[in-house]
Amino acid sequence: MSKLVEVSDRGHVRTIRLNRPEKKNALSQALAWGVVEAIDAAAADDNVWVVALTGAGDAFCAGLDLSGSDPYSPYPQMTAQLDDIGWVGQFVLSIRRRCDKPVVGGINGVAVGAGLGLAMATDVRLIASSARLMAGYTRIGGSPDAGLTITLPQAIGYEQAMRFMMENRTVTGAEAVALGLCGEVVDDAGFDARLAAYCDQLCDWSPITLRLLKRGVGKSYENEMEQQLRYEVSNIRRAFGSEDGQEARRAFLEKRKPVFTGR
Repeated sequence: MSKLVEVSDRGHVRTIRLNRPEKKNALSQALAWGVVEAIDAAAADDNVWVVALTGAGDAFCAGLDLSGSDPYSPYPQMTAQLDDIGWVGQFVLSIRRRCDKPVVGGINGVAVGAGLGLAMATDVRLIASSARLMAGYTRIGGSPDAGLTITLPQAIGYEQAMRFMMENRTVTGAEAVALGLCGEVVDDAGFDARLAAYCDQLCDWSPITLRLLKRGVGKSYENEMEQQLRYEVSNIRRAFGSEDGQEARRAFLEKRKPVFTGR
């Protein structure tokens, strides 16, 4: 498992890298569950403030590996038998719900099918200029999974999501940004450096602020309006009451860069 998913820390940034480059990081059961487990581990580590998710080699993730059988599951036999969403559902649940830290998608190459679903589950996405995005389900007689029926319409709107998937469109870096699938296109040669720099930039802010921000935006898709407004008020009280919140206001008044500790 550790060979399939490469995890490394730099400061407060944890990079999770799909590491099956000989298969364009196509998802075996072990690789897919390994990504979920790595995200959950990052969510539980207070020293991790920002998570980067990317692929080894020249691909992000070429989707499900259709070439062979791979029965791996992290669950005991009975639980695995009763599990009805598997890793395809866990991508969105682990990244959007269980991890309240920013997860930055580093789309360094092709992302297709469930690989696109994994990419779209991330909170923000940087894409290499030559990277290609495609749903691909109509081509294989399937239907969208890995959360794409949720994340694609959220990102680009209902009609654009329908057109993108029905027409089996392929878009590359700049077009993906124009469509709203990603937020920034980066030249291939400088991609790794820019991904690292962007994640470092996010670490300039308090992790408490970032976590409450992500919680708030996530809950807005679930809560009734007045409930959401009360949730916002409770969160800003937590933020202002933290040591980081007090440090941010002191630094603002003293016209200096704040020093955050995550407390």
